Amino acid sequence: MKLKSSLVWLRRDLRAFDHVALHQALQHSERVYCVFIYDSTILSVLPRIDRRVDFIHASIAEVDAELRQLGGYLITRHADPLQAIPQLAAELGVDAVFCNHDYEPQAIARDEAVQLALQADGRQFYSYKDQVIFEKSEVLSQTGGVFSVFTPYKNAWLKKLAADPTVLAPYHIEPHAARLAPPPATATPLPTLAELGFEPSNLASLQIPTGMSGAASLFEQFLPRIAQYKDARDFPAVKGPSYLSLHFRFGTLSVRHVVRTIVDLMERGAGGEGAAIWLAELIWREFYAMILYHHPYVVGGSFKPAYDAIEWEQGAQAEELFAAWCAGRTGYPLVDAAMAQLNQTGYMHNRLRMVTACFLIKDLGIDWRWGEAYFALHLNDFDLASNNGGWQWASSSGCDAQPYFRIFNPITQSEKFDASGKFIRRYLPQLKSLSDKEIHAPWLVPRMLRPDYPEPIVMHDEARKRTLERYAVVKKTD
Repeated sequence: MKLKSSLVWLRRDLRAFDHVALHQALQHSERVYCVFIYDSTILSVLPRIDRRVDFIHASIAEVDAELRQLGGYLITRHADPLQAIPQLAAELGVDAVFCNHDYEPQAIARDEAVQLALQADGRQFYSYKDQVIFEKSEVLSQTGGVFSVFTPYKNAWLKKLAADPTVLAPYHIEPHAARLAPPPATATPLPTLAELGFEPSNLASLQIPTGMSGAASLFEQFLPRIAQYKDARDFPAVKGPSYLSLHFRFGTLSVRHVVRTIVDLMERGAGGEGAAIWLAELIWREFYAMILYHHPYVVGGSFKPAYDAIEWEQGAQAEELFAAWCAGRTGYPLVDAAMAQLNQTGYMHNRLRMVTACFLIKDLGIDWRWGEAYFALHLNDFDLASNNGGWQWASSSGCDAQPYFRIFNPITQSEKFDASGKFIRRYLPQLKSLSDKEIHAPWLVPRMLRPDYPEPIVMHDEARKRTLERYAVVKKTD
């Protein structure tokens, strides 16, 4: 393949290094342009203040700066990519458009439509694997089937990686950078947030690192403490996680570089159990991406269809319970502190995602799809595959989900994972005067000690009984 010129379309890969589509375009083209489309069909339905748009905006500026150092530049458009990509390809007169795969159903449909439009105009469309190590049907069972249980998938994933470690090889940009199209004198500056129709969020005040440099910094900070990850990851008041999920979501770091680094640590006997546990978390990410690709019906439906027969709470009372959960006013401190963290920062600790999801579904009897949609709107790192997989895990309707009868007790979860109440006090300062024991069940102390904190909206033991009855319809299928 030898092309005169091509266009690289950045989407979930906001970096200018170890980038498969950019590498391939540079290898096969005499001249390469790069573009990012601020997708108007997505942005138009978001609130005017959105931390994710802020993150993308800052990350795009860094990509443009890096490309300019290499001799190129980044074109940006605020439009529907269905029209914008074919139109820009025609304006530039390129022979082909290069991009990296996206596995979400709407993205797949979008890419198919763009490909057809380009081909109708005599141009080619090339897409590559970049955001995962193994995709689609690359990891199958011994009988050639698609996995629906994580552990055998993980084992097969690790076996495949051991058999072919070249999948972690980097895709270098610098050797071919001379082929990047230089910025023209008439190049327009990157759009401001205001020009995109948005206002600044609290992203900067939260000191959330953005772009390629932010991802690199977080990864470097995480490596010295990865050995403690196994134990530290479950405690929200402890700096245990990597905090890289947002960067994986938007591709500001290379998953190949990350996995290569972790595998190297493990081969040298470094990183302890934490390194293997964290690698397993990355494999969960690919497991859910694979599930979404092969079973797109999970968008809106249960992976186990029998679970769609469950009768969830409905009507005004359900709406009130859901509103209290969203606002962090359930009367259960760990749940409420977690929701406050989400609402104020766009981040929620992974342990708390499980606790809050289980509480909504199995204490309040609310359809998991309500919670999934709320997280989709508020999580900085929202990823359809992982968010859907996580919520279906909590509701017991997903692949390899927790059994329906395993119901987190929000009090014991609080006592176990925030024993001193440090996390709770950070987000619920109205409870700071309570003792370490009292803070997990404040309704047991006199009202005067917690004047601005609500009573529990349900009692857990009673809710648990109702949940077991609710799930009786699917008991034989679990």
